[in-house]
Amino acid sequence: MKREIITTDDGSTTIHLPEWNEQYHSKHGAMQEAYHVFIKTGLSYLIEKEKYPAIHILEIGFGTGLNAFITLLEAEEKQLKVNYKGIEAYPVKKEELEKLNYAAQFKEEKAAEYFAKIHQVAWENSEQISTYFNLTKEEKFFKDLDEKESIHLIYFDAFGARVQPELWEQPIFELMYKALKKDGVLVTYSAKGSARRAMQACGFLVERLPGPPGKREMLRATKT
Repeated sequence: MKREIITTDDGSTTIHLPEWNEQYHSKHGAMQEAYHVFIKTGLSYLIEKEKYPAIHILEIGFGTGLNAFITLLEAEEKQLKVNYKGIEAYPVKKEELEKLNYAAQFKEEKAAEYFAKIHQVAWENSEQISTYFNLTKEEKFFKDLDEKESIHLIYFDAFGARVQPELWEQPIFELMYKALKKDGVLVTYSAKGSARRAMQACGFLVERLPGPPGKREMLRATKT
């Protein structure tokens, strides 16, 4: 499948799949979307609710590593210990990663070093990337998720239901429900009604929230 690097409306880049007319991140602003969905309504919301000695984050759809990268920067700035696990069935190629401009969006002097380190971690390995951020990467399909009540926060960043509907059905959400600790949180850019109903069928308490630029709404789900 053909893949192109494109520049989104906020100046940050992403990968575009013309055959699917789908992007790894929003064409309205890759960086803005990631911060709004995963940091503002996910990480920041969680740490405002309760203080944890360490936060365990699971990303479903590691992709370009953008969400891991901005979470690392937040962890360093807030001196917040984060154990981050990213799952990806089809890792992005090195030559594509080198064309992404995420590190250039920050004045942080170690930004480029951190982004490089994230992608230098071997799959199936765990490594301390910085003072407050540990990263584990696993190359596997989402259906093979086997975490059990060990996660505080899930970033669900799969391709949309239009192109991969099987990733937005109840069996996948059941695996994520099992992975979360009680009061754990799942955030995703999607606001699709069928996804919301599938979450609710698993036992999640689901909120519709204002979405990032270009999207009216998004979803946040809590394991009660």
